[in-house]
Amino acid sequence: MRIGVPKETKVEEYRVGLTPDSVRQYVTHGHDVLVETHAGEGLGCSDDDYRTAGALIAEHADQVFKDSKMIIKVKEPQAIERQMLQQDQILFTYLHLAPDPDQTEDLINSGAVCVAYETVTDANGRLPLLTPMSQVAGRLSVQAGARCLEKEMGGRGVLLGGVPGVPPAKITVIGGGVVGEHAIIMALGLGADVTVLDTSVDALSRLEIRYSPALKTVYSSISALEEYVGGADLVIGAVLIPGAEAPKLVSKNMIKTMKSGSVLVDVAIDQGGCFETSKATTHKNPTYVVDDVVHYCVANMPGAVPCTSTYALNNVTTPFGLAIADKGWREALKDDGNLRNGLNVCAGHITNRAVADSLNYEYVDAASLV
Repeated sequence: MRIGVPKETKVEEYRVGLTPDSVRQYVTHGHDVLVETHAGEGLGCSDDDYRTAGALIAEHADQVFKDSKMIIKVKEPQAIERQMLQQDQILFTYLHLAPDPDQTEDLINSGAVCVAYETVTDANGRLPLLTPMSQVAGRLSVQAGARCLEKEMGGRGVLLGGVPGVPPAKITVIGGGVVGEHAIIMALGLGADVTVLDTSVDALSRLEIRYSPALKTVYSSISALEEYVGGADLVIGAVLIPGAEAPKLVSKNMIKTMKSGSVLVDVAIDQGGCFETSKATTHKNPTYVVDDVVHYCVANMPGAVPCTSTYALNNVTTPFGLAIADKGWREALKDDGNLRNGLNVCAGHITNRAVADSLNYEYVDAASLV
């Protein structure tokens, strides 16, 4: 099978679908790999590095899409890329369709077979292809929040860890999953006063065992959100419902009660965001202000650290991509129900129930199409 790797076109996105090491694995399995020129520059990988690994180099993205059976990317295809997709072509990347009706419609019309990293599962129902980027984004959320709290960025002028005689910043983390836990690790490491809110008592118990007494755990209710959002210097939104649009847990009224110069970091923005005032931003223009509260809502946060995030992503995506390439998509998805859970769009149908429900499409069971 010929595998195509285009250069990412999303604003300030420096990751790439395959590293040279991953290319070598595909070539060893007998596949051709066509990489768009300069695709790996964000990693410090040249075209010659890809050639040495066995790849062919294409001058333009349209050649990659035209000549490849499977396209491997990182971010959702942008509008110009969606027009290049072909019927029955396999697309293997992050999609985040629930808050993106335009992309969804284009993928349906393309007739492509679209497998989304973020809904592939493992034997325990976890999301192994989302996990490494959630880890990166969780850690970055604290770095970004700390920067935004600086006065020149519009923040309160608060140092996360404080200093002797001056208390640390108060951080509220909403959601105790992978993103939330990695935000907690960073925030506690910097000496902040950290509270996590979640509706899962099991998640709160797990976090308390690992991080108490430094970490405070609170069951998430409307009253608790009002109290801990209103009193925070930095709020990190780390809520995920797989495949579905993120719930708007923090209302405009809650944000109005926050201190002037406090900061919101919405890591759920890929799925629409969990703050009512959230709107997607880019690394080039990462923040905006509502009611004197700084909002950081960059939709591809891990793109800021492409070396770390691309290699972490390839570690988990390559085995699944090789299965598709080796067996063909039908056999690969038939043999592996966890990979089949990644199928979001196929033959003009929506095959993920959460996406279908979010966008009011008819749901078609993926098993019926393989």
